[in-house]
Formats: sequence, structure tokens, C-alpha cells
Amino acid sequence: MTFGIWLIWMAVAAVFIIGEIFTLGFFLLWFGIGAAVAGILAIFGLGGSWQWGAFAVVSGVLFVLSRRFAERFSKKQPPGIGADRFIDKKGVVLEEVDNIKNSGRIRMGKEEWRAESDTGEVILVGKMVEVTRVVGTHAVVKTLKEGE
Repeated sequence: MTFGIWLIWMAVAAVFIIGEIFTLGFFLLWFGIGAAVAGILAIFGLGGSWQWGAFAVVSGVLFVLSRRFAERFSKKQPPGIGADRFIDKKGVVLEEVDNIKNSGRIRMGKEEWRAESDTGEVILVGKMVEVTRVVGTHAVVKTLKEGE
């Protein structure tokens, strides 16, 4: 009977570890290790409550430690990285920006972006704009006043 329980725990561990390969975030791995520890306890003949307790404690502790470790080493992106680097950049309207018609295209340097108006106003071709934020693949822009 003990051998069968051990085999079940190891199968569960394998499923969790294989599942981790197809997911992100080191979430299932810790349950796989917890199941493997429970399987080892089953080999030594410890009862079900010991096995389940070890599974829960080992999985929980590893999960908490991995989150703290990840938070320590993964910092929030500093400003100016990725699409956020376009915030406060100036550009020119290539296609009329009209939120109602879902149209608008701007150029900033050599980059062309779909655009929408920050205020909802229609911005005509040739007007100078400034990016206030980036939402998905759209630059949200406002019209620059003359001289800005």
C-alpha cells in the first residue's frame, strides 16, 4: 500500500513539474517539489497527514520565498524604457486624429504610431502634437500650442 501512495505522489510531482515547463512564473514547480517530498515521506511509511502536511508546508514556503526573491531582483521598469520612452515626445500628425472615426497616425522621428486625442478633439494633418501616454499600440496625444 505504501508503494502505491509513493507512486501517486511522484506522478503528481511529475505532472506539476511538467506543467511548469508550459507556464510562466515558477508556480507549479513548488507544488511538484512538495509532492516529491510527500512521496519520500510515504516511502518511509509516514501517514497521510504527514504527507499532506509536508506537501502544504514545503509548497507554501517555497512559493513565499520565491516571490520575495523575485521581488528583490525584478524591479519596475524605469521611466523611458519600452513604449514609455515616447511620453513627452513631439510629433507631427500624418492622418487626422479623430477618436470618433477611430483614425489617426503620427510620426515621431522615424517612428509612426496610431494615435488618439487626449481631449477628444479632432487634430488636423500637419499639426504638432505631444505624446501624453501610450495605451497598448496607440499614442495618446495633445495638440501643441504655437511656439511649443
